[in-house]
Amino acid sequence: MNNKSYNQGNSLAHDKRALIVAENVEKVYSENGVPVPALRGVDLTIETGEFTALVGPSGSGKTTLLNVLSGLDRPTSGDVHLDGRSIAAMSPGELSDFRRDHIGFIFQAYNLIPVLTAEENIEYIMYLQKVPHGERHRRVLEILDLVGMKGLEKRMPPKLSGGQQQRVAIARAMVSRPLLILADEPTANLDSKTGSDLLDIMCDLNRGLGMTFVFSTHDKMIQEKAHRVVTLTDGKVSGDEIREG
Repeated sequence: MNNKSYNQGNSLAHDKRALIVAENVEKVYSENGVPVPALRGVDLTIETGEFTALVGPSGSGKTTLLNVLSGLDRPTSGDVHLDGRSIAAMSPGELSDFRRDHIGFIFQAYNLIPVLTAEENIEYIMYLQKVPHGERHRRVLEILDLVGMKGLEKRMPPKLSGGQQQRVAIARAMVSRPLLILADEPTANLDSKTGSDLLDIMCDLNRGLGMTFVFSTHDKMIQEKAHRVVTLTDGKVSGDEIREG
């Protein structure tokens, strides 16, 4: 992977520090007035450069934790600090801006905008960030090449395969050079070959650019590649395995 130009201006590659700190996080939902605890006192620290998988059975709290760590959902109690800033202390507008500028998301359902081309989907966040047009275009072409989508920038999502759409989603997540990329079951709708290829791309980005990845997943391939596996059971951290990277 040629990452020379993409590394320029990216200070994350060698800047090891606590990126996410979750402290005694509880999340309780209500079903017909009955409280349903999803997270029960989770403590977790993610450092820059990690390639971490959140695993556990369905209903263990993986996606809920991912949503709380990103600020898409607020904890019922406890707090999460993102790059030193408390989610609880941010207004909704500040939190929205922080997510836009510092967190990339990869979803199981891709979540591409169907009326925009691959290029337009990827550059949309940078448009909101007011990145100049020339810089947006340069970064998009570079990223498309990096994820194996060169020449398909004008394709609309319905004209792309599932694997190609997920490549666009990965490109969109990383093009703005976020502090953190969160991926919720990113390989669930893909065949094993496509899923393996995309996982290799994300591993290369982690190693080459120091991008921080946190996955919520059942996929054994992701668990085998992860440098850290955090297991959730009934909303609690029941295991935390650090592996050689």
